[in-house]
Amino acid sequence: MLAEGYERLTADLKALREERPKIVEAIEEARAHGDLSENAEYHAAKERQGQVEAQIADIEDKVSRAQIIDPTTLSGEKIIFGATVTLIDENDKPVRYQIVGQPEADVTKGRISYNSPLARALIGKQVGEEIELTVPSGEKFYLVDKIEFI
Repeated sequence: MLAEGYERLTADLKALREERPKIVEAIEEARAHGDLSENAEYHAAKERQGQVEAQIADIEDKVSRAQIIDPTTLSGEKIIFGATVTLIDENDKPVRYQIVGQPEADVTKGRISYNSPLARALIGKQVGEEIELTVPSGEKFYLVDKIEFI
């Protein structure tokens, strides 16, 4: 993943860890209300605790396995993880995407996950190659116009 994605994940992890004591407080407060079998606040707090713990475990796993990539240190003629690719679509309009890790993917910012159908079709291609892609809306065709490592 890119450094920006790693920083976002570690910030999310920190925020979730800071939420733990608040959840424990909510559970203790709900317990003080008496009968737990019909105590909605208790059940909601316990459910939230389970969600937070699952998210923490998931993020800790991702962070522990993360390999930070700086695209500016990469180079080459082929599209790889971290590359910013300018494509020409079938309407001769340029579109630009950066291939990133799944946690940092955001199509509105031009960042697509390396395991998305488009990125999988792009990886290994060079400038001048054509890509044909089947998506739910039909067939898409692209021409690789430029590969940058920025």
